[in-house]
Amino acid sequence: MYIVSFLDRANIGFAKDALQSQVGISPHAYALAAGLFFVSYSFSGFPSNLVLHKVGARVWMAILMVAWGIASMATMLVTGSKSLYFVRLCLGVTEAGFFPGIIFYLTYWFPNRNRGQIMGLFYLGVPLALVLGSPLSGYLLGMHPLAGMQNWQWMFLVEGFLAVLVGVAVYWYLDNKPGSAKWLPEEERQSLTATLEQEASERRGEGPVDLRKTVTNPKVLHFFLIYLLIQISVYGVVFYLPSEVSSLMHRPAGLEVGLVAAIPWVCAAAAVFWLPRLADAHKNHRNMAALILLVAGCASFAFPSAGPLAGMIFLSIAASGVIAVQPIFWTFPTGYLADRAAAGGIAVVTMGNLGGFFGPYMKDWADTEFHSQRAGLYLLAALTVMNAALVLQVKSKHSHQGSR
Repeated sequence: MYIVSFLDRANIGFAKDALQSQVGISPHAYALAAGLFFVSYSFSGFPSNLVLHKVGARVWMAILMVAWGIASMATMLVTGSKSLYFVRLCLGVTEAGFFPGIIFYLTYWFPNRNRGQIMGLFYLGVPLALVLGSPLSGYLLGMHPLAGMQNWQWMFLVEGFLAVLVGVAVYWYLDNKPGSAKWLPEEERQSLTATLEQEASERRGEGPVDLRKTVTNPKVLHFFLIYLLIQISVYGVVFYLPSEVSSLMHRPAGLEVGLVAAIPWVCAAAAVFWLPRLADAHKNHRNMAALILLVAGCASFAFPSAGPLAGMIFLSIAASGVIAVQPIFWTFPTGYLADRAAAGGIAVVTMGNLGGFFGPYMKDWADTEFHSQRAGLYLLAALTVMNAALVLQVKSKHSHQGSR
């Protein structure tokens, strides 16, 4: 589900050149369209998570996936900047409930001691989407045009339809909670339910319980700020990586560029699998997260002035860092919030996805303001390093909460 989700929001990076040359989308309009997704996305997650808490993940996730698949396919119909803005806003609304919903859903199934590595397995969806999606998108853009449609239109049609197919399958596959999972032996089901309820009871005594107080809770807002800066870093990489690789290779977007653009995400897949396990094992999520962000920020500083080979190495380190830090980060809020407050609080934190709006826009602004293609990359790198300091300010007991 996450592979398809991330593919449908990020494939616009591969269509960037085609949208500019064939539809007349300016660089500024592209940056705005890429980011507008996160405006509607960020403000729709909160009510969506409350609906999920009420009706269950199975029904709600199936509805969301079919809806965003249709919205993604509709991108093939854009004729200018306004229609592109509209479909990106629609995609944001329909996809908004998925990520905070799954983060909340995982708290129904996995105890604190395992949650870092489980989040890491879930986050494999991001690099896998880009490992698998980069060659797929490159192939669709490079194939011989069919049925009178442009290749970029085929890309949105095929990849959007994948979401519809998976959405239908979700309805028959997901169990809402362990109590309804017939595939779990009765003894295991009772043991798991008791463990999760005990942990939820402990969180009720520590974190906010009232939904309104959750929204203004200082620790929740701190988590929001950290996540906002992480997303600025992530989408500064995601939306521009194909064009940066194309520039390094001096080749237009196509299968070859797609294969090379997949390399940083292969590295990110390895990092997101192993680093959260390492954090769980050493029970020091805070310091691990801060170190990862510091290394990623330094690599981002080095990338713009490096040659092709060194540039790919630094780009791979940066991409790996900003992806792998996220499952470790999520042990902070999920170890602090419980019940309906968790549904609302997690949705508040995921409003940090507004970073996906600010990242491309800030890069475009810095490049224009300083008349340099590197200025925006340096700005995003500085924010990544600054975020490492913010992570270090997370209270120690919350940084360890995910490993109790």
